[in-house]
Amino acid sequence: MYYSSGNYEAFARPLKPEGVDGKSAYIVGSGLAALAAACFLVRDGQMAGKHVHVLEKDPIPGGACDGYQYENVGYVMRGGREMDNHFECMWDLFRSVPSIETEGVSVLDEYYWLNKEDPNYSLCRATLNRGEDANTEGKFDISDKGAMEIMKLFFTANEELQDKRITDVFDSEVLDSNFWMYWRTMFAFENWHSALEMKLYIQRFIHHIGGLPDFKALRFTKYNQYESMILPMIKYLEGFGVQFHYGVKVVNVKFDCAGGKKQATSIELIRDGKEENIDLTENDLVFITNGGCVENSTIGDQNTPADYQTAIKAGGGWDMWRKIAAQDKSFGRPDKFCYDPEQTNWMSATVNTLDQRIVPYIQNICKRDPFSGKVVTGGIVTVKDSSWLLSWTINRQPQFRNQPKDQLLVWVYGLFSDKPGDYVKKPMRDCTGKEICMEWLYHIGVPEKEIEDMAENGANTVPCMMPYITAFFMPRAYGDRPDVVPQGAVNFAFLGQFAETKRDTIFTTEYSIRTGMEAVYTLLNIDRGVPEVWGSVYDVRDLLNATVQLRDGKKATDMKLGFVEKIVVKEALKKIAGTDIEKLLNEYHVI
Repeated sequence: MYYSSGNYEAFARPLKPEGVDGKSAYIVGSGLAALAAACFLVRDGQMAGKHVHVLEKDPIPGGACDGYQYENVGYVMRGGREMDNHFECMWDLFRSVPSIETEGVSVLDEYYWLNKEDPNYSLCRATLNRGEDANTEGKFDISDKGAMEIMKLFFTANEELQDKRITDVFDSEVLDSNFWMYWRTMFAFENWHSALEMKLYIQRFIHHIGGLPDFKALRFTKYNQYESMILPMIKYLEGFGVQFHYGVKVVNVKFDCAGGKKQATSIELIRDGKEENIDLTENDLVFITNGGCVENSTIGDQNTPADYQTAIKAGGGWDMWRKIAAQDKSFGRPDKFCYDPEQTNWMSATVNTLDQRIVPYIQNICKRDPFSGKVVTGGIVTVKDSSWLLSWTINRQPQFRNQPKDQLLVWVYGLFSDKPGDYVKKPMRDCTGKEICMEWLYHIGVPEKEIEDMAENGANTVPCMMPYITAFFMPRAYGDRPDVVPQGAVNFAFLGQFAETKRDTIFTTEYSIRTGMEAVYTLLNIDRGVPEVWGSVYDVRDLLNATVQLRDGKKATDMKLGFVEKIVVKEALKKIAGTDIEKLLNEYHVI
């Protein structure tokens, strides 16, 4: 497997890999990474679909990319997905997956046209004082000292950031700024999370720093991620004859790791309550989704809180990874990520409006008609003075194909599930759907005397607790996550957010799809390049632009400098006068 960039590799179709007709594949899980692996197996690996088996413990596919209407409960979206125009592996895949809405076009075509016609941007990024615009004005509001802390992290070697927390590298100069409010609520970072992951994110998305305050850098699907992404992939794979096995729980994969060669030898599973064993040869490829950010997630309903279940369950993703990791040190250390759910949980809720009473308060904040079918909030609106650190968003409506035209679906989430609310004086994790809705209504400015009736009769709210949703952000070191294809592996690979690949960032659709692509290309030796991670971190134009944007447009020459530093800068500017370097610095407003 090798990386590439440019159209030569991107537009090429690889030859059929040698020996693929004699191989089969077993994919553990049916989340985005697993389905991507299946797609690459049949598209680029040209493996017969009947030889590809997807083993899923749940009755439906999709993993964390969900969107479902539960009978007598309501609509549920555990989370949302923010996409980027430089998700290279993702768009490489979706250019081949047909739309299930429009005949003759791909998912990429559909997505591209939608976001060109209706570009995303926010008109209100944050509120205060019960629905008032916080007037962040697109500013990061960060001091020179804070900007230098970010720059120092950017250039710190990864090896120096092993097991470090964000609070080890940032102080209040960063953590009390708008920059951190934007960042933590958009990406769900907590102060105690990994400094290494923080650095990788800054580098990965350096080309979008200027779009952080108003989300103009983001792109969204038309419907929820299940209907817009997962269902087209399922139909595509079914068209190849890929075999889906639902209600099949993989409890362990056994390996022979003698002599430096590592081979998966059997899959232990439970089907219909009975234990089974699948024996494997070198020609039987196994793709393992290890860990799981939505493992142990629960939903409540309008009148019932979502249970907070932290115990690792036998047969779940974490338990399976523990059993696998015990067999070889190169298979990772799962307990670095799942040992303390108090540091990895947050909650979401899906609010379904049932009448028109809530709509004016939404419209007052987002400054758009939420029934227009176009961008509504343009990303999350963060309630800066919320004890739960509440954020909420309304994507293009409807979010479900069967959603009533006169109803809205609002996604609400809180980073601090253990803190008492400001109106409902209970921790979010102890609240019913109705109570979470009441807290949200309070913060969008609904008069207090109307809140309870509006939450009870004007909306249906379904809460969701996810104890391990940010487990992948926990401080880590090299080796804590297994490589996508570990050294010496002959017939297996790891997929998803807890597999290790170079430079890319977790908690993205791109990361999941990239691991699937790298796994398939490596094990089948496909002779075509995997698109490298977008190289903005090496583009001096993006670096210069980000430097200025981070300081709210102020030139580098406006920084507070000591006498000696000023002299040095003055002399340096003399040296570059009249050169292309000076032109470049002027073009990007650095000087």
